Amino acid sequence: MEITGFPTSADIYLELDGKKVAVVQSYTARAVKTSQSVEAFGESEPVATLNGQRRYTLELTRLYATDEAVSDGINFYDLEDFSLVICKPDRKIIYSGCEWSSIAETGQLDAMVAEKITVTASRRIETSV
Repeated sequence: MEITGFPTSADIYLELDGKKVAVVQSYTARAVKTSQSVEAFGESEPVATLNGQRRYTLELTRLYATDEAVSDGINFYDLEDFSLVICKPDRKIIYSGCEWSSIAETGQLDAMVAEKITVTASRRIETSV
């Protein structure tokens, strides 16, 4: 398989109701899955392990609101149930059902730039391109 190009900030973005509302410079994703051991009387080790729910935590760095989002009055603090889309040369990863848990911003007044946003996503979908 030939891979051409590398992801850029235009390839990582937030989407709300089908519209691109912000581009993201970089991200870090962490997945956590709970599990539970099934124990049986008289056994020294568990007899099985049951899979539990998955939770995705994403650290997004340097987010820039799109001109359209700014003109629509959208700001990062009002975002709910949005998606993070990551386009790679061979696949697309979509984290959906996202809610932010922390926002840190620096910069100039009226600039729609956030330095770091922590997001929790309920689903992760990976598709081939």
